[in-house]
Order: sequence, then structure tokens, then C-alpha cells
Amino acid sequence: MIDLRSDTLTRPTGAMRAAMADAEVGDDVYGEDPTVTALEERVAGLLGHEAALFMPTGSMSNVLGVRALVAPGEEVLCESRAHIARAELGAHGAYSGVTMRTWIHPRGQVDLPTIQSLFAPDMGPFFVRTAAISVENTHNFAGGAVLPLADLRDLKEYAVGVGARIHLDGARLWNAHVATGTPLAEYGACADVISVCFSKGLGAPVGSMLVASRDVVAETRVWRKRMGGGMRQVGVLAAAAEHALDHHVERLAEDHAHARLLAEACGVDPAGVETNIVVVPRRDAADAASYVTRAAEQGVRVATVGPTTVRLVTHLDVSRDDAERAAAVLARL
Repeated sequence: MIDLRSDTLTRPTGAMRAAMADAEVGDDVYGEDPTVTALEERVAGLLGHEAALFMPTGSMSNVLGVRALVAPGEEVLCESRAHIARAELGAHGAYSGVTMRTWIHPRGQVDLPTIQSLFAPDMGPFFVRTAAISVENTHNFAGGAVLPLADLRDLKEYAVGVGARIHLDGARLWNAHVATGTPLAEYGACADVISVCFSKGLGAPVGSMLVASRDVVAETRVWRKRMGGGMRQVGVLAAAAEHALDHHVERLAEDHAHARLLAEACGVDPAGVETNIVVVPRRDAADAASYVTRAAEQGVRVATVGPTTVRLVTHLDVSRDDAERAAAVLARL
């Protein structure tokens, strides 16, 4: 079975398992796990920030990252299909008392004029204040679309001018980096708080990272523990992420090539597939469900991500041969 439902489905390679088994560990709640500390310093440096904090999940990293910028009763602006708005089960409101308003863009891009029209300054006890703007790069539900660096810079400049801060959901920022050649630190300069994941395209079994200033990371460390995210000898997981950074970043280009191959087979313009996600529109909900069922019957797992939308995601466990065989099946469908 060729599984294209998500890049979270990867399993650790033999070399990654060996790195995990050999990891030097300590109690991270005490700040004494050397493998975690080294990983946090490395990722903070890659993104040009002061500090970082290892997190069990991308959702926790996003929730606590937004919480660090937005007080209860304040709002964050984001694109309508952003992961923080659609796929974190309302956690930002449930745990942090944060409200959201959204703009709509078919490719999940920064729409600065609309953001400017939505932005609400502090007007006293009458209206909700906009404290932060969140962007997602790459944008999951927009088909792995990359946000141009120039747009992110313009957004950052605007945010500084109006006293707002920027949260970057960079779960697949590694894909954007490989697809465009943009240095990670240049993306990092466009945001105050960044979340990156190791458990998607990089193929680690668990783990994300919140990257920010030392003060934000220190405060978030307390909130991580408060939410039950204090981990002990977690160096075994940090070692997997370290191995992924060493060996699985540049190979993301292979996933991108495989995604374009699948897109062409599905009648989707491959020029619009920038990274490892292909969104395939179907006629209606019944057609989408039938497509998923028929693909599975022929050895290819795909998934719906909306009533009439099917998503394919390439990853570490999908070889070129797998991609070609899946393309043949999907082309027939």
C-alpha cells in the first residue's frame, strides 16, 4: 500500500533509530538533557533567533506561540484555512481566550491590503484589539503553497509600524526553504515567534520547536509544563530531529518532484505544485469519497481534506517507484 495521506506517516529510518538509541539524555524539565539543549541552540541559530523550546507537537507549539503574543480577549488575524484556525480544534480559544478573524486567499497568501483593513488598534473598552498576525509557510490546505519572502517582509514592516507581532506557523518551513533556496534566517527575520516541525517532511517520529526571544521561550517553558508538555529524557526524540536536520532536509526536493509527477497524473497543473502537497478537486462529496475508496482498492491511500477536495502528500517513505506506481493508479481514476 502506497500511503499518500500525510507526511506525518513516515517511520524512523534505521539510522535515525540508531541515533535515538545512542542519544545522551537527562531530565529536560530540569534543563539537563544535553541533546535537547543542543538541538534548541541549533534551530534557534538556523532561524536567527535567541532561543528555542522543544515541543511534543506542532499544535502545542502554535497554541503557546500565539499565546505568547496575544492576551486573553485580544485577537490574531490569519488566513481562513490556516492550521491554527481549522485544524487545532479551537485550542486557541479554549486554552488561551484568543479570538480570530480571517482573510481569504485561494493560495493562502499574505493579502496585505485586506489585513490592513481588518487590523484593529487599541480603541479602549469598545473593540477587540489585534495583537498579532499569523501566517503559514508552507500553507497546508492551500496545497503546500510557499509564501514569497517579499510579502513576508512587507507584512513584518507593516506590523512593526502598527505595534502588532507576527506568528509564523512554519511546520513545513523546511519545504519552503528547499523549494526556493531562501535561507532559514531570512524567513526567521520576518516573525517574532516561529513554530517548525520535525515529524512531517523531515521524518522524525515526534517533535516540533518554538523559536523566539529568550524572554518568550522562558515564559513558554512554564506554559509548556502547565499544559502537561514537560518531558523528561526526551533526548531520544531530539536525537531523531537532529538526525533529520543532518540527513533529510535537502532530500525534500525529491518529495517535491514526486508531487509534481502525481499532480500531472491527476490532471492538476504541476506548475502550481510548489512543494510536497497536491490538492485534487472532485465534482462533489460523493465523488471525493468514491475516489478515496477506489484508490485504496488499487493500493494507494489518499484522504479528503474538505467535502470535495482530495489531498496527496509525498514524503520520506514514498520512493520514485512508489510515486510512479501511484501516478498510474490515480491517472486511471
